[in-house]
Amino acid sequence: MNKHILKEDVQNYLKANREKSPVEIALKKSPFEHVSSAELASQIDGWQRSVRKLPTWANSEGIYYPDKINLEQCSSEHTALIKQLLIHKGTRVIDLTGGFSVDSCYMAQEASELIHCELNEKLSAIVHHNAAVLKVQNLICYAGDGIEVLRQSDDQAFDYIYVDPSRRINQGKVFLLAHCEPNLLEYQELFFQKSKYIISKLSPLLDISMALEQLSRVKYIYVISLDNDCKELLFIQDKDYSGQAKIRAIRLFQNQLQSFEFTYEEERGIISRFLKPQHYLYDPDVAIMKAGAFKSVGKQFGLGKLHQHSHLYTSEKLETDFPGRVFEIETVLSLTDFKKNNPWPQANVATRNFPEKVEIIKKKYKIKDGGKQYLFFTTDISNQLIVIAAKRIS
Repeated sequence: MNKHILKEDVQNYLKANREKSPVEIALKKSPFEHVSSAELASQIDGWQRSVRKLPTWANSEGIYYPDKINLEQCSSEHTALIKQLLIHKGTRVIDLTGGFSVDSCYMAQEASELIHCELNEKLSAIVHHNAAVLKVQNLICYAGDGIEVLRQSDDQAFDYIYVDPSRRINQGKVFLLAHCEPNLLEYQELFFQKSKYIISKLSPLLDISMALEQLSRVKYIYVISLDNDCKELLFIQDKDYSGQAKIRAIRLFQNQLQSFEFTYEEERGIISRFLKPQHYLYDPDVAIMKAGAFKSVGKQFGLGKLHQHSHLYTSEKLETDFPGRVFEIETVLSLTDFKKNNPWPQANVATRNFPEKVEIIKKKYKIKDGGKQYLFFTTDISNQLIVIAAKRIS
């Protein structure tokens, strides 16, 4: 951490040039003796990456930005807020894999004390500085191995252990729990010896059912999406819990939050109702799909499914609170009729349970992307390939 970057003249320069291209800054000669052009470019790049992802950081004077990879791997403020909601007021938390501390800073607002552990000494120093800037006074930084801190702590020293294991080993991505670092399966006994709750942030590509078989005492699973992009899975384990896990699909969009809760036992017991396309069409958010609420979401909102594998829903009456996109159906064509006459030269094309991919369909039928028209290529209850033309209403 180069403290010369924090000097007033350097900070003024960064503020005056933060809208410029970092590459342009990097190629210029630095006006400062102790701060290189590359360091200036890195700080400007960090600010630009934080404007949307971390607005609190971007709008605070004197923030020191870390390497690009640390910003890429950290949570957004939107998803960090979910972790904050999980922490009981006045409790003690340890973040074993602290990183740039976005999650830590939000959880610390509820905790009495939060221990932030980070192996990278430079990053730990940056977090310590930024916590002071942000006035997060109960965040204590430890530059070292969080597992070792845990081992040296008293039994039940913490109320919560938070861990975001690395999913990159030898430059490659991994999606199995046993391949992450730290290996959660190896440390389960230690974690419960030192705390009551374990909150694990895991890859959205993880197989939830497999993880449930491997992790004990899972009380909740949160599947979190931001603007229809599945960002992360949170597994919450409770030392005293022995029931089935409840799954919560959390949809974050346009500064709003929607939550849908169910259990896999409930999901298995539901018999779906199948219908031909009615007046409205519903396309579930990615969090609903990743969570596996294929039948539960239809039942809760009184909707019919178009097909067992299509995961599109329909109704005659409008359900505005549906967790996903809602459309008004204009017309439904068989694929055969659509081939004879495609009246939509421009449309947003989507496929659900259809043999061809979107790019092939657009090329084959000369459909230009965009506009307000939506075309869903799918399969109906009679196993017929159909095209649903619709306009989005929410």
